[in-house]
Amino acid sequence: MRRSLLGVAVGLAVAATGMKPAFADEFTVADIEVEGLQRVSAGTVFSAFPVNIGEQIDESGLADAIKSLFQTGLFTDIEASRDAGVLIVMVRERPSISSIEIEGNKNIETEMLMDALAGAGLQEGQVFRRATLERLELEILRSYIAQGRYNARVKATADELARNRVSIRLDINEGTVAAIQHINIVGNEDFGDEELLDLFELRTSSWWNSITNSDKYARERLSGDLETLRSFYLDRGYLDFNVESSQVSISPDKQQVFIAIALNEGPQYTISEVNLRGELIVGEDELRKLIPVEEGDVFSRARMTAISEALSFRLGREGYAFANVNAVPEPGENNTAAVTFFVEPGKRAYVRRINFDGNVSTRDDVLRQEMTQMEGGVASSDRIEFSKTRLERLGFFKTVNVDTVPVPGTDDQVDVNYSVEEQPTGSLSASVGFSQDSGVILGANVSENNFFGTGKRVSFGVNVSDSVKSANVSYLNPYYTVDGVSRGFSLFARQTDYAEEDISSYLLDEYGGRLTFGYPTDNITRLNFGVGYTLSNLKEGVFTSQEVRDFIDEEGDSFDNYFLFGSWRRSTLNRGVLPTDGYSHSVSLDVAVPGSDLTFYKVSHKTDFYYPVTDSGSWVMRARTDIGYGDGYGDRTRMPFYEHFYAGGYGSVRGYEANSLGPLATNAANDLSEPDPFGGSLLTEGSLELIFPTPFAGDTRSMRTAFFFDAGQVFDPERGFDPDPAELRMSVGVGFQWITAVGPLAFSLAKPLNDKDGDDTQVFQFSLGQTF
Repeated sequence: MRRSLLGVAVGLAVAATGMKPAFADEFTVADIEVEGLQRVSAGTVFSAFPVNIGEQIDESGLADAIKSLFQTGLFTDIEASRDAGVLIVMVRERPSISSIEIEGNKNIETEMLMDALAGAGLQEGQVFRRATLERLELEILRSYIAQGRYNARVKATADELARNRVSIRLDINEGTVAAIQHINIVGNEDFGDEELLDLFELRTSSWWNSITNSDKYARERLSGDLETLRSFYLDRGYLDFNVESSQVSISPDKQQVFIAIALNEGPQYTISEVNLRGELIVGEDELRKLIPVEEGDVFSRARMTAISEALSFRLGREGYAFANVNAVPEPGENNTAAVTFFVEPGKRAYVRRINFDGNVSTRDDVLRQEMTQMEGGVASSDRIEFSKTRLERLGFFKTVNVDTVPVPGTDDQVDVNYSVEEQPTGSLSASVGFSQDSGVILGANVSENNFFGTGKRVSFGVNVSDSVKSANVSYLNPYYTVDGVSRGFSLFARQTDYAEEDISSYLLDEYGGRLTFGYPTDNITRLNFGVGYTLSNLKEGVFTSQEVRDFIDEEGDSFDNYFLFGSWRRSTLNRGVLPTDGYSHSVSLDVAVPGSDLTFYKVSHKTDFYYPVTDSGSWVMRARTDIGYGDGYGDRTRMPFYEHFYAGGYGSVRGYEANSLGPLATNAANDLSEPDPFGGSLLTEGSLELIFPTPFAGDTRSMRTAFFFDAGQVFDPERGFDPDPAELRMSVGVGFQWITAVGPLAFSLAKPLNDKDGDDTQVFQFSLGQTF
């Protein structure tokens, strides 16, 4: 016969009081049976029920055992009874969750809510606890309140199903975000309300702020604005500044928010002295050069942070990769503060290994060629960062990131990890395009700047346009030697009808090739030199100018010319395409040497400067110049006319037609048309640009918009058109460039400023291409 020993109520009462009942009967447990199990295994019950067969137990011990079983959270009711020596445990399991449905949520994703439910132990197949669901209901509601949705509602229901299961449903009414009606700042004396409120991301309600949602209250946005306010004061020397309180009031209809912020500005501190303390690995005099503050300057936390970073970076150049520099202000008398920079260099670190990740196509050795930081050497922050810059300049990668990681188990070794994201470096394509200069362009090209991941550049192709028919092949090995000496060659054949390019009517066929070598003199400077040969054949056009006819009559129409050429280039540009910082400086010289049919030379000098106006680099000033000059030597008084310089058009002086500036040709007697441009021996060009973020576009690496001022002209002293600043042509306008996935796009809108009679102007100019 069964005898009920202890129910759940008795068990909990005994466990709570710690008292043994007076009627406690001990008995020896001969066996244990568990009844009522559905999904929970008997093993789970026995592992949580601290009673074993053969033990003697009374009602007090049984109460403790039942309490332990309850703590599993798997049961809603537990009852114990005995039948002779058999202990019978009867349980009632909690229901399991069959399904979860969420309705009405838009601003918080269903996946995020499901993750929150799972984190609280509410997911399909788990045991259902109503108390947990109620707590989670409140947490979800708090999340909406933090977004400013004070009238949000969350209702959770659990419907019982067959086989001891439940389905959970969350019905959410997100409501609307309360609009900020007023922000009141009190306690500010040195700065006005308007100046401080301009710092805030939050705005008071207006038609525009409603459109941009900047008048919608959110707790995180207010916290961010208060931190911005603290930074504003600390960067202006208010060391004692404090936000005393910030209160948010809600209108009865929960649609409007009123914010009150109380400040304590305190006095403005100036710097009384600057000290350096700690282990000064680098000489104090050199470190002080990196501290551009002096006695009497207003204290600025942002400035102190920048100086600390500069000092840490300087120590990093000596191999102290984990150097730490802290700037500590010590307030003194008369609202002054002594600033002490505490230097903790730590141990000098050495590079154990340099690792690369993300270079699927490019071989590791190509990347290692660009490393100025060596494995086994002192870890120099300068060399690590410059190696990153060299990888970016390759043009093989869309992004390059570097991370210096301590080696586990050591305090003086690091691994340097470079992660790259590759981008296309070549093409096998047929192409069609159009430009105002050359008309329709058709071509078939194979080009690869990273040939089979080796870093070598290979290309060959055929192109046909209204004015040019060409074929070419080229090869360049940038690391012909391990020291970075490059070697390359090129072969070309080109037929040009200059009448189609609005230049004096004649045809020029050229065939030739070049062999080049390059030598790096330092990390940013390179010398290039080589030899070349060109066979040039001239033909008269329909209306050939008098100058061309005279040249052919005097010199002939076929020329074998042998060239020596060289160039010097120095570049600190941060990117190969659309850079935003640095400069490029180059000088080049081509000489047709004695033994050639025509002896002449051409020299050019080009500069390109980029200077970021803002810290983010989104606004940039650019200055560009291009100066070229050519002449004959020996028994030649001038260079051949087909080597002339030209100006005008996109990439030159915008607003004027391509190649239209400079001296004009003399028409033949039977040619009644307007004279064509003839070019000249002296080129002068320059431009200033203010590059700014393209409206409604986020990708600044492949897109550029700029206001520009262009100026330039081509002169020819041999024909009486001497250099004269008054003859320079100028224009202003706006330009746009976009490196798209299907080809480049560029256009400009320009207004000539000082065009004269006879000038060919062109307000809108563009170039586009498409690859199939």
